Amino acid sequence: MKKKRYLESGKIVNTHGIKGELKIYPWCDSPEFLLDFDRIYIDDVPHTVLSARVHKGMVIMGLEGISDINDAQRYINKVIFIDRHDARLEEGAFFLQDIIGFSVFDERGTRLGILQEVLTRPAGNIYVVAESAEDKNERLIPAVPEFIKKVDLERGKIIVSLIEGM
Repeated sequence: MKKKRYLESGKIVNTHGIKGELKIYPWCDSPEFLLDFDRIYIDDVPHTVLSARVHKGMVIMGLEGISDINDAQRYINKVIFIDRHDARLEEGAFFLQDIIGFSVFDERGTRLGILQEVLTRPAGNIYVVAESAEDKNERLIPAVPEFIKKVDLERGKIIVSLIEGM
């Protein structure tokens, strides 16, 4: 499966101050992840990052060419993207988008279905596994080490350990 080059990484929810800074709700494991980028993309247009910091779980970002609140207001509710080639992931880490569509098996090798989506919840991510997006017999599997035993990026499969009733 071909991986997308540009990844959705957050949403601009407001402006910050009067100098054109943007308040971004991050769609990452931590808001600090977005601080490492020199460039982001909005509506397929690259923007050079001049400043970025975390404030109350949000990313406050200043971009070249956006110098006052009036400029910044045009970007409210826009999604920001990063180029996957600019991202530095820790060993064994991956983008959730990259595992959507992987086959899911239990530890005995029984195929349970396909990873249809990943729900992001305050307590952690939940993998939604079913044969198709329309399949109502879905399994919800918490994305924690107790249940997710292995994610094989090379083979496109996930091994899980289930408890009774799952």
